[in-house]
Parts: sequence; C-alpha cells; structure tokens
Amino acid sequence: MSSAFPEIYVVRHGETEWSASGKHTGRTDIPLTAKGEEAARGVADRLEGLTFQAVWSSPSQRAFDTCRLAGFGERAVKKADLQEWDYGAYEGVTTKEILSRRPGWQLFRDGCPDGETVADVGARADAIIAGLRAVAGNVLVFSSSHFLRVFAARWVALPPEGGEHFVLDTASLSILGYEHDLTEPVIRRWNQK
Repeated sequence: MSSAFPEIYVVRHGETEWSASGKHTGRTDIPLTAKGEEAARGVADRLEGLTFQAVWSSPSQRAFDTCRLAGFGERAVKKADLQEWDYGAYEGVTTKEILSRRPGWQLFRDGCPDGETVADVGARADAIIAGLRAVAGNVLVFSSSHFLRVFAARWVALPPEGGEHFVLDTASLSILGYEHDLTEPVIRRWNQK
C-alpha cells in the first residue's frame, strides 16, 4: 500500500447505535457499540507495520475511541476541524424522516437548518488538508462519514458537494495520496473493510 509520496490513512469510526439505525450523528457524543469496538480493534490489524508521522482524531468519543482501540490513542492529537457535520435541527433524525417533511432534500446540496452548510464543512476540510500537507510523512486520521466524504472531495480539488459521491462504511480504511508528484492528489484506496 505504500507510495514514494506521503499518504493520508483515513478511518471512519466504528459502529454506534445511531450509525446502525441511520440517524444523523453530528455533535451528539455517543459511544461505540460492542460491534463497533470489535471493528475498531480490527483496524489495528490492517495498519500493522505502518508508521505515521502524526495521528489526528476528531474529538468525538466515537472517533477517538476507534483511534484508541486501534492502538493509536496515546499518539493522537484531537483536531476540532475533524468533527462531523453539524446537523443542527436534523441531529438524531434519519434521512427518511427528513424526506417525509422536506421532499427532495439532499445533505450535500441543502445542508441543515441551524447547522452547517456544505461550504462550512468544506472550509474545515480545507484547513485540515493545509495542515496535512505541511507534515513530512504519512498521517493517520480518525473522523466521521460525512466530514470525511467532503474531505475526500476537497483533497482531489472537487467542490465540497462532490462528497456525495464517496460512501463510507463504519470502521473503513481509505488512503489519500499523490500520483506523479505533490501537485497531483489522488484517492489511492477507498472504503476498505
């Protein structure tokens, strides 16, 4: 999986009760399920033998616990910009429920009332990317689905709305990097279990 250029290893947190039921979980800080904890421990096996210049985590319990159970908690630096999308009025609500009240709604186009817009999330992703590009070496990042989808879009210079095209499963591993040189960011692997 290695490259001559720095790589960003991206891990979505393990399963929570709300991720299993499809509820939007932005800033509500809920724990991993037993299944989520087991999957987080499994991330360690997939990262065995790799070295990282830095390990960054969202401050959310679900992301940091995934980081800790994967064996990287002692090295991790919590970054506020890695937090999940602020869903505002849609926090704890499923997409199906939202669509019953607001037909045609799309998160990556419409954002959330009293929460963040896709541009807000894109700006946070851009700040993280700027920080990552300043690190000389591989970095391991733990966060949540919708933020990471916007982050991937911005990594390859797509608008934040492009995140709608990148689906992520819980406890998945993705790798962002470069192709021919540092001016050609690419997605090397995506959503691996």
